[in-house]
Amino acid sequence: MLYVRFPLSLRNVEDLLHERGVDVSHEAVRHWWHRFGPMFTSEIRKRRIFGMKSSQWRWHLDEMFVKINGERHYLWRAVDHEGEVLESFVTRKRDKKAALKFLKKAMRKHGRPEVIVTDRLKSYGAALKDIGAANRQGTGRWLNNRAENFHLPFRRWERAMRRFRRMRSLQKFAAVHASVYNLFNSERSFCSRSRFKLSRAAALDEWRSLCAG
Repeated sequence: MLYVRFPLSLRNVEDLLHERGVDVSHEAVRHWWHRFGPMFTSEIRKRRIFGMKSSQWRWHLDEMFVKINGERHYLWRAVDHEGEVLESFVTRKRDKKAALKFLKKAMRKHGRPEVIVTDRLKSYGAALKDIGAANRQGTGRWLNNRAENFHLPFRRWERAMRRFRRMRSLQKFAAVHASVYNLFNSERSFCSRSRFKLSRAAALDEWRSLCAG
C-alpha cells in the first residue's frame, strides 16, 4: 500500500518498514508488489463493481507521455465525473488506432457514457466517429481539467521510481495505482471532515481485509 498509494521508491518503503521493526530489502518489496498488486487490484474491482454501477454519464479522457528507456509512450486514462479512474491504457502512439483501441476497451467494461469530454486531439474525434459516438464528444479549454489533474500525482510517482523500463511494468503499475486510488479517494474537498474520516477508515478496513484474505 505504501508503494502504490504514495510517491515512494522501493528503498523509501524499505526505510519506513525498518523504522517499524520490519527488516526487509527493497527487492523483497518489489517481489511483494509484483505478486500481490494485481491480486489486490482484481479483488478491489470485483467489490466495487458489485457494490456500485459503472458511471455512464460523463467521462473525461486524456493522455500523457511517459518515457520508457528514453522512448516516448502514451498513457491514456478515462475518469468519470466523480473522479473514479475507469481505465488506464499504454500505447506507443497516440493516433486514431490507439485511441480506438482505448475507447473500445473502456466501453466494453463500463458501457457507453452520455458525454465524452476530451481535448482537441484529432485522434479522439476520428475514433469516436468510427464507433458512432461523435455526437457525444465535448471539447473545451477547461472542460477536461479533471482528467488532466490526474497527471500531476503520476509525475511524482514517475520521479520517485526513476522512470519505467518496460511497457508491461507501466501498464501494471497504472492499473494497480488506479484501483488503490479509487479505494481511498473520497473527494475530500467536497465533504465534511467527519465524513472524510469515516470514508478513510472504511477504505483502510477494506484494505486490511484484502491483506488478511
